[in-house]
Amino acid sequence: MISKECVTRTIRFQGADRLPFDFPEKYGSDFAGVSMDPSPDTRPNNQRDEWGALWKNIGICKLGEVKDFPLKDWNDFEKLTIPDVRDAERWNTLEGVRCRAGDKFLLASGISLYERVHFIRGLENTWMDIYQAPDKLGRLIDILVEMNLYAIERYAQAGADGYMFCDDWGLQDRLMISPDSWREIWKPRYARVYHAAHEAGLLTFLHSCGNIVDILDDLIEIGLDVIQMDQQENMGLEMLGERFGGHITFYCPVDIQNTMVDGTLDDIRSYCRKMVNCLGRANGGFIARWYGDPVGAGHRQEAIDAMCQEFLDINKKSKNV
Repeated sequence: MISKECVTRTIRFQGADRLPFDFPEKYGSDFAGVSMDPSPDTRPNNQRDEWGALWKNIGICKLGEVKDFPLKDWNDFEKLTIPDVRDAERWNTLEGVRCRAGDKFLLASGISLYERVHFIRGLENTWMDIYQAPDKLGRLIDILVEMNLYAIERYAQAGADGYMFCDDWGLQDRLMISPDSWREIWKPRYARVYHAAHEAGLLTFLHSCGNIVDILDDLIEIGLDVIQMDQQENMGLEMLGERFGGHITFYCPVDIQNTMVDGTLDDIRSYCRKMVNCLGRANGGFIARWYGDPVGAGHRQEAIDAMCQEFLDINKKSKNV
């Protein structure tokens, strides 16, 4: 079974002949990626992005944080620089991308609907806007939605198979905002994006870390196919499997904050097996991956090797059953 078919059948719970995976080059991957360049969601090191947000690196991590927000006051909204997602030069990356991806699942990158808002407004301002300026907040989110809708059209024409963007919604123990506020403001806008992706033939992916249990049912309801979460222990593998297993596909590494950092190699191998048993089903529902910034997360090379090899060994054992 080629990579694209293996990933697709796993996500659709149609049964694949092995566990799909997304690992560093020495272990291989069933995925290829594509993004517009430049992307309005780019986070440049120690520079301003296209929206005017000033980014500062936070040490050894690949990611940074915004130190100066471009839209501190809604009175300046008309002055906000809005990237032109229709600029043809952004889409040169699509030329020949399906051919370059070969038989891999081609995953396209979109534009966040929550993180980009607080990169523009600031996190505290965004939280206050939910109550004090919901219409203005909604107008900004709608700009991002329209960007995603156009991107979906372009990626679908280029032969992409899936569509993903990143929105970390969770704290360690709960959602960052009221679930009711999320349902009122963000849910219908996510629904528009997921509906458009499905209409274009793309499967939908969302990266979201933290405890997002309160909205995972909602995301499934509006068409999210795959949840990519790097943490699971703050919610519990058993609970995630019992409540959501069989309804959504999990695309995950071993928990990057706990077991991958503090666990022994045997702990990591055991956790791999537990992930497959709890989150997956006989006909699909789980894709193994690694965390792409191991240095920033404090992951030892031997821990990465143990995780990747264990998932590959699970595939070998399943073929011998």
